[in-house]
Amino acid sequence: MPDTLLAAERPAQSESSILDAIIIGAGISGMYLLYRLRQLGMRTRVFEAGGDVGGTWYWNRYPGARFDSESWTYGYSFSKELLQEWDWKEHFSPQPDTLEYLNLVADKFDLRRDIRFDNTVTAAQWNDSANHWTVTLESGEQASATFLFTAVGILSAHTLPRIPGVESFRGPAYHPARWPHIPVDFTGKRVGVIGTGATAIQAIPEIAKQAAHLTVFQRRPNWAAPLHNARIDKAEMAGIKTRYDEIYARCRETPSWFIHSADPRKTLDVPPEEREAFWEKLYAEPGFGIWMGNFRDILIDEAANAAVTEFIARKIRQRVTDPKVADKLIPKDHGFGTRRVPLESGYFEAYNRDNVQLVDLNETPIDCITPDGVKTSERDYAFDIMVYATGFDGVTGAFDRIDIRGPGGVRLRDIWADGPRTYLGWQPEGFPNLLMVLGPHTARGNIPRAVEHGVECLAGLLEFMRRHDYRRVETRADSVAEWTDIVIKASEPLLASKIDSWQTGVNRNVEGRNVRRVLGYNGNGVHYRRKCDEVAANGYQEFAFR
Repeated sequence: MPDTLLAAERPAQSESSILDAIIIGAGISGMYLLYRLRQLGMRTRVFEAGGDVGGTWYWNRYPGARFDSESWTYGYSFSKELLQEWDWKEHFSPQPDTLEYLNLVADKFDLRRDIRFDNTVTAAQWNDSANHWTVTLESGEQASATFLFTAVGILSAHTLPRIPGVESFRGPAYHPARWPHIPVDFTGKRVGVIGTGATAIQAIPEIAKQAAHLTVFQRRPNWAAPLHNARIDKAEMAGIKTRYDEIYARCRETPSWFIHSADPRKTLDVPPEEREAFWEKLYAEPGFGIWMGNFRDILIDEAANAAVTEFIARKIRQRVTDPKVADKLIPKDHGFGTRRVPLESGYFEAYNRDNVQLVDLNETPIDCITPDGVKTSERDYAFDIMVYATGFDGVTGAFDRIDIRGPGGVRLRDIWADGPRTYLGWQPEGFPNLLMVLGPHTARGNIPRAVEHGVECLAGLLEFMRRHDYRRVETRADSVAEWTDIVIKASEPLLASKIDSWQTGVNRNVEGRNVRRVLGYNGNGVHYRRKCDEVAANGYQEFAFR
């Protein structure tokens, strides 16, 4: 057996029954973490609720699902051979292609032999005397390991609407995050969609092309900007393959691991005509430039934000032919960019179609779901198919759905009731050997870039423990308090911190999720990465080892 972190004698259970590591989740995070733990010689098992690898891209099969970051910045960078082997077909990859890519990764590195699919982890208990974690599966089976890693994703705990009668509808009803593996045929159907968040903004234009009639129930409109997707031909892909080092270097130097970084000018310092021309240019370009490549103060200065908000509102009015419908699609309670900006392909034009109707729930709220459809304060709507595009319990939701208990039976969800507390998003306070990829209070952005960084940070910590023959690691309380304070202060200047969204922990579809919390590190990601490097270089003094 290769050298592992478990050189010391194992108490209570036999050598063969105690694993070195258990990973929860086989998405982008869990797959790469498994790869790296194998390199460290650790005996690892992954438990995945889904039927195969892919995480987000396994579950979210709804029409229109695709990246909103450039495909060629999204894939794994750890294997030069893999980079040269895979061809991205579009600048913003659709879900089927992305899942095909992740299946290629699983095959190439033989990952599935250590993954147990269709296994949902319901509980995890730390045994303080035996120094290991025991996880319990939905089936009642259990497994134990010295280290427990969470790779559960920040948007994996989907939520259904809290509306009376949801279970009574007689026809098919789908949530985008639990879409059937066989495409849904909307041809000739009356379809109701509840929600106008990011998934709905992608799905609505595609459903509208098929449905006999589509009714969209909107509680809160969202800002959105054009994706401007395009195919990648062989010549362009060949050129991309020669520039991967340059591309990933660019991602490392930007705040959110995307290729975009803010324009150094202040909005109102730029003459109005020049400002408008700049915004027209960004609006016509693909990707997040209109959000992340905009003037540096649009997300922190109210006057600057009001100016760009008015520009985007004009664009919506230009694209939607009915002024009353356009006005309903323009948010009034938050400015552009203060919630995560969905990128769309024909979303606003969908409301110009004769077969699409927008219902404003602020004017006529839903009373209940009926066996035949939806009853509002104004009338009854009959549907053949319902789509509940009601989002996710972001960041902490997936943790809360697992009964995670540390020493003395302390529950993680109770410790985090008023907001999560971690050190660098790597580990929560008071939970030995529980390590997290993209845990709360990490710097996020372009997910695979953040994942690879996070996994490498944890691998460095494990290698440090091996060198010193440590088998147990905990964060120090003062370090957690200091980092939590940094995270909160980093969010305070942002206009987004004053807005209700999943990113600030507010979700009307989840009981108790009505108070804003800081869930991520919203400062400059470059600073976060530098801090992680400093912690490693200084010998992980913020952690206590045994």
